[in-house]
Amino acid sequence: MPGLYLHIPFCQRKCSYCDFFSVCATEQEIAGYPELLARHLDMARGQGWSGPFDTVYFGGGTPSLLRPEAVDTILEAVTRTFGLAHAAEITLEANPGTVTLPSLTGYRQAGINRLSLGLQSCSDHQLEVLGRLHDRREGFTAVQWARDAGFDNLSLDLMFALPGQTVDDLEEDLGCYLGLNPEHLSCYGLTAEPQTPLQASVAAGELSLPDEEFYADAFLLVHERLVSAGYEHYEIANYARQGYACRHNLGYWQRGPYLGIGAGAHSFRADPWGSRWEVPPDLKAFRKKLLDRQEPMQCLERFDRESALSETIYLALRTRRGISDIELQQRFGVTLTEAFPEVVVSCDQWLSHVDDRWSLTPAGWLLFDRLILPFL
Repeated sequence: MPGLYLHIPFCQRKCSYCDFFSVCATEQEIAGYPELLARHLDMARGQGWSGPFDTVYFGGGTPSLLRPEAVDTILEAVTRTFGLAHAAEITLEANPGTVTLPSLTGYRQAGINRLSLGLQSCSDHQLEVLGRLHDRREGFTAVQWARDAGFDNLSLDLMFALPGQTVDDLEEDLGCYLGLNPEHLSCYGLTAEPQTPLQASVAAGELSLPDEEFYADAFLLVHERLVSAGYEHYEIANYARQGYACRHNLGYWQRGPYLGIGAGAHSFRADPWGSRWEVPPDLKAFRKKLLDRQEPMQCLERFDRESALSETIYLALRTRRGISDIELQQRFGVTLTEAFPEVVVSCDQWLSHVDDRWSLTPAGWLLFDRLILPFL
């Protein structure tokens, strides 16, 4: 079944490292956004997108700036236009500085059954450097409120390779996170993305990020600590207790179809070889298109057999499950060795081949951006 992504492009203040589309908006603009999403859902239905949806993901931006009643209204529009599968996974991203126990209770009652909380770090100093709105105490309180509100599928974000971070600092963070006992963790190394305040600070010499050696050591330390604590490292940046892998994100890596609704959202049609679509990251243009009854979505890329084969392989190699030669033969009529013999040879030390299935080792994941170059 397809997934649904809803982009909520609002922030109280943009974090220094973030390059996702978001704007600081008025309460009136935020309050009017659910109606725009409902209009876009109706239009997408008329353009041939189909449901019901097995997963729904409210991403941003800061979706927790929406009131619970707004989330309820949006989910009602989703149910009315496309439908929701039984036991659909419905995720909301939330920032600790924007939630209360009543708001989290309201999200749970509206139908949100998976909460992704942007904790990022347990260090007050690092949270200040990252430009987060919350401190350590508020982060811990938000976790407790989430549990009190009834969330039993909780994901926490952890960032590593932070400015000035030491191995001991990271060890302390990992200990704090394990003490919070989330069902899922998303663990990202900090990078200075172009056109962000963080990149400008690094370029000006005001901040420095750890070198590649520390990054690699930190990545492997996170892997070792979380795996030994019972989490499965099921994708480069993601860990889960058994049964709690994020179904929505797995759909991306398995090249499943998904519809993106909202300004800045992306979509993927799976047939015949696949196509990617985008709503431009412009809130005013998005609103105008919908009010003028014009489709805001535009095609970015159409795949042929060769490009679909390449993308299928390198997306699957992001995951612990990897890719099976049987799956490749059924879909494309070739095995990995037949399609990319030189890659199999050059990546031999980082590739695992067990029972017909290819996957990368954790050390291979560290080199992922380099190893996938032959597929691009």
